Amino acid sequence: MAVGGKRKTREEQDKENKELGKLGEKKARAYLRRKGWKIVKTNYVNPYGEVDIIARKGDVLAFVEVKTRLSDIFGTPSEAVNKARQRKYIQAAKYYFYGKEIDCTVRFDIIEVFRGQLNHIENAFYEKGFRN
Repeated sequence: MAVGGKRKTREEQDKENKELGKLGEKKARAYLRRKGWKIVKTNYVNPYGEVDIIARKGDVLAFVEVKTRLSDIFGTPSEAVNKARQRKYIQAAKYYFYGKEIDCTVRFDIIEVFRGQLNHIENAFYEKGFRN
């Protein structure tokens, strides 16, 4: 990625990507709120990784992965949520509920922010053995 004929350093590119991701998460939170979701937690970190957004609407608790991209050179944003990433999200959800009763339907969503457009993929993946 060149700016003014200069190639960006890895650090500059990483910083830019983080800022882009934060903007995508901000858009996703605003969208969810407009749709009636209550944001329970953001950037929830546990030993299995980080969950971007945990949101509740009625009896549904959604663990939401937000992926933001400007280009599809490496595929669509949702394609970045591979099986390994899905397993981490499922483990993070199980950890979140550890020692608590699950009194809701648990769902795993992806929100893609691609070239400024938002796409909410409900029930993007699931875990058969997950109690809900």
